[in-house]
Amino acid sequence: MLKACNLYTSAFRGGMKKVNSDVAYDYIRKRILSGEYPPGHALLTEELSGEVGVSRTPVREALHKLKADGLVSIRAHLGASVKKMDVKEFREMCDMRLALEGHATGLAALNHSQSDLREIKFALEAMRGLTGRIIAAKDEPALKAELVREDVRFHIAIMAAAKNDLMKNEILRLHLVNRIVFGPVNSGAGTPVQQATKAERDENRRKVLVSHDEIYDAIARGDAAGAKDAMERHIQDIIDKSLRVMAQTGSSLMSRQLTDEELVYSG
Repeated sequence: MLKACNLYTSAFRGGMKKVNSDVAYDYIRKRILSGEYPPGHALLTEELSGEVGVSRTPVREALHKLKADGLVSIRAHLGASVKKMDVKEFREMCDMRLALEGHATGLAALNHSQSDLREIKFALEAMRGLTGRIIAAKDEPALKAELVREDVRFHIAIMAAAKNDLMKNEILRLHLVNRIVFGPVNSGAGTPVQQATKAERDENRRKVLVSHDEIYDAIARGDAAGAKDAMERHIQDIIDKSLRVMAQTGSSLMSRQLTDEELVYSG
């Protein structure tokens, strides 16, 4: 009887430990993604333990899980901090994203169902309508968030159509890391991208929409090579813009407002 009681107590404690670790993980992750904890922010175990209301052990476990996600760095004698990225790491991440997302789009051309195709098309048409409304409007911020959501839907629908969950999860992870590196969405202005005129931004939006059309058309006709190439061109354009901003801002990837294209998967 005593042995059974001890087993129950052990199992209960193990379950509580996991729950506490999950609570700490969700708490820290949410604040990283919101920009409340910016790149380089120190993640002090004792301080987080008090904020979350759990012991230090589940906080440490959560930090190691976030490290595996690519959102946190842990260095000996220095502790944990929100992930920062140098130019070399950023280029490597971009290379992986380009390879995976391009290949996934080629798979989508081969593996999609009619339901998948409708979902991609639905998001594309929503983007088309919102792009037209933004171009016609004097003020654009309210509609930009909707456009980003539909852009997210478009890309995630393509990844779902590829029928490869492992690849889909890794692409999403890379995009989350990209969001952290670029900092919070609503941070300060002043970059060359943001100083473009509305006419220039509108022209860029038209070009982005055309690139989405090319991706969809290739998937719809089952052209795996064409779909892969169209997605790679689309992503490479985003990467090139990001690298230009890095060069113009002293290789700083943080604390600027993201462009519409860069916001994909960050919602």
